Amino acid sequence: MGVVNVTPDSFSDGGNWFAPEAGVERGRALAAAGADIVDVGGESTRPGASAVDEAEECRRILPVVTALAEDGILVSVDTRHPGVLAAALAAGAGIANDVSALTADPASLHLVAETGASAVLVHMQGTPETMQDDPRYEDVVEDVFVFLAGRVTACQAVGISPDRLAVDPGYGFGKTLEHNLALLRGLERFCALGCTVALGVSRKGSLGRISGEPDPKRRIPESLAAGLFALDRGVRLLRVHDVDETRRALAVWEALRHV
Repeated sequence: MGVVNVTPDSFSDGGNWFAPEAGVERGRALAAAGADIVDVGGESTRPGASAVDEAEECRRILPVVTALAEDGILVSVDTRHPGVLAAALAAGAGIANDVSALTADPASLHLVAETGASAVLVHMQGTPETMQDDPRYEDVVEDVFVFLAGRVTACQAVGISPDRLAVDPGYGFGKTLEHNLALLRGLERFCALGCTVALGVSRKGSLGRISGEPDPKRRIPESLAAGLFALDRGVRLLRVHDVDETRRALAVWEALRHV
C-alpha cells in the first residue's frame, strides 16, 4: 500500500503532493513501482494534528482518487469521516482505511457494508489531537487485540465478511516506543482474527528514536527492517512511502523464504 498524502502537514512529506496534479502523479508513480493499493489521504493523522473540515478534505482528495481509479488503480481512502468516505467510494475508491476502525461515525460502518467496499480497521487510542498525551495499557498487545476483535465482530454483524477486512494494530497511534515495540513482537497474535494483518511503520518517529535519525525521509533502512520483521510474523499488507525500495527488499525476502 503506497501512501499519497494530499496534505500540507503530514509528518514526513507534508506539502509534497498537496496540489491535485502532484498527488495524481505520485499515485501513478507508486503504482508503477509496484504498489498493489494506493492510499490517498487528505487529513494528517500525525500526533497533534487537527481535524479537517469534510468539504476541504473532499476538495483535496477527490481529483486524485478519481484520476487514479480511472487508471484502474486500486485506491484506498485514508479518512475517518463518512461524508468523505461516501464521496471517495463514489469516485472509484475501493477500500476505507480508517484510523478509528469505523468508530468515529457509525455511518462509515454502514457505508462499507452497503457499498461492498473493503476496510482497514486501525487501532488508535484517543484522537490524533490527543493520542500521544499519555497513552496507557494494561497489556498493549492484548488490549489492542480485544479492541480489533470487537471491531471485526461489529463488521460481521452488518454483513462485512472477514475477507473484506484488514486489521492494523496502529503502530504510533496512541502508543509509546515501548508499546510500539511490544506490538511488533506480538504481531502473530493478530493473525488469530482471521483477517489480513496490516501495518504502517514507514518513516515513523519511533524508528528514528531507535536509530538516531531525525529526518523522516532518511528512515528507509529503519522502515525496511521493521517491515520485514513484521512480515515474518504474519503481516501481509505494508503501508509504505517508499514503494520501490520496499519491493526490492521483498524480492530478496521472498527468495530466501523459498530456499
